[in-house]
Amino acid sequence: MTFTARQVEIAKKIAIAAWNQPLLSSGLWFHNDIRDNFYYASYLFAAAVGMPEQLPFEAEPAKQTAERVLLEVLRLQDQNTESATYGHWPLNLGQEPRHAKPNVLPVELMGSLMAFFTDRYRAHFSENVAHAFETALVHIYRSGFYRHKIVYGHHDAKYTAAKLIFGQLYGDAELLEAGRTNLQLTLAHVRKHGMSEYGSLPWFWHWVQAFTCAWLLIYDSAIKKELGGMLDYLWSERAAFYLKGTWAGAHCRGQKHDIPLDGNVLHDYVQFGDFVLPAELPRTEYAGLLYYKAPETARQTALHRDEPVEVKKQLAKLSDDGAKSLHSYAYITSDFAAGGMWERYEEFDNEQHRWDITFPIGEVSGVNQAYFFHPAEQNAKDDPRHQSRHTEVLFHKNTIAALYPLPADAVNKIVGVLPNTDWLQEPGIMLGQTNNVYVAVYLMQPYEVDKLADRYVVTSDGGRNGVIIEAIRKQEARQRGISSLEAFAAEARLHAPAWSSDEKLSVRYATLEQNELKLSIGGQGSIVKSVNGLPIDFSEYAL
Repeated sequence: MTFTARQVEIAKKIAIAAWNQPLLSSGLWFHNDIRDNFYYASYLFAAAVGMPEQLPFEAEPAKQTAERVLLEVLRLQDQNTESATYGHWPLNLGQEPRHAKPNVLPVELMGSLMAFFTDRYRAHFSENVAHAFETALVHIYRSGFYRHKIVYGHHDAKYTAAKLIFGQLYGDAELLEAGRTNLQLTLAHVRKHGMSEYGSLPWFWHWVQAFTCAWLLIYDSAIKKELGGMLDYLWSERAAFYLKGTWAGAHCRGQKHDIPLDGNVLHDYVQFGDFVLPAELPRTEYAGLLYYKAPETARQTALHRDEPVEVKKQLAKLSDDGAKSLHSYAYITSDFAAGGMWERYEEFDNEQHRWDITFPIGEVSGVNQAYFFHPAEQNAKDDPRHQSRHTEVLFHKNTIAALYPLPADAVNKIVGVLPNTDWLQEPGIMLGQTNNVYVAVYLMQPYEVDKLADRYVVTSDGGRNGVIIEAIRKQEARQRGISSLEAFAAEARLHAPAWSSDEKLSVRYATLEQNELKLSIGGQGSIVKSVNGLPIDFSEYAL
């Protein structure tokens, strides 16, 4: 299937969902987020005018419905030039959308996408829709929402793209040049310091959306080439951690549809297409309308995982206190990936997802990530994203070790999330399998297990605790004479780790491949991490 066919599949699916969604009395489909109305209406309109023969309903009424919703969205823009929120839209609409307070976020994404949508579909607009879009775009441009000091995050990516797009659209040479300067600075920054918003979904896709939108609209060949350089970098970064629709390893931040299930998959699906499109699409946005082909090297990296590979990345987090180097590790095979971030970093809202074992989309039912953490909040079972700083980790290929030295005033519990497969539960160990992988989970302290509809949730009490997870593909297991879960369990029991919590909290573990892992935390906070007696060598970690 070509990327065009996959975009058509997405557009058709979302258009049908939009058509079947009942309109509320406000004339909108959703009141939780104005952007969802814009995205759904965009897809319904695009499908009605671009593929009417493929729709299971009449195209003209669908087009009219889409235009009504688009008009209602555009009416909610603050067009009062004296207002502090001039040019903005409300985000959450509440019970009365026309009285909802404007927010700075919607225009960041919708502004540039509206310019793209108008450019592509203007010939199909009715007169009043065309006028409404033209008016809204002028107010966006005049609002200057994009005039911020650049700090090289996802907001800046959208501001930079907007400067380019609106600078060209309104013949503002100064604004266009400012956008180009920001683009050049941003590309130089990420090449020098790495992607500080590592694995940060959906914000990474905001980078991709913003620069793809600009790349499709910009006429200047030199700027277009620089935009291509940025997109090549982004897709190469994406490909490095890609496994069949998932993002392996650590995440700087994540939404509920990113952790513990990789749900934000539409851009990946269009670009790579090596997994089945899920039934649930939590982030529709513009993946079905925007496209930039990733470099062939990136595509080859992403699509050919025949041999296991270690991905070792260094990146810098910049703050007023200076730069701090972080080191990201991932071990990626054709059937699972393991890895995370060696260092704890205080990310927004304690959202650093430190490590996990990742399985491809569709390989297991329900969640596709396996991990443990010490919760920073009480509702860890309902929202297992917010992790405290009380963790030390050791990564080596298919094995992850983690220790949790919890202070007296912390929640005396760690929480684990495991995929929805059958797990053998024995004292100190859990054993499971997917279609192609065996997994052993060792716990230092006793544990309890709750089976939910889409996952297993493990809780283990104790102020000094630890976890080791080792995964092995069945093809490697067969080479060791292991041909069933029972045989794997027997082997795993022989490899039980040696835990200690006397003078120091520590663990020693011999992997199935006979690599010896040691992780310990001394009484004064001294930390020792070694593999086969050697300390961790970060010299191979590159930007």
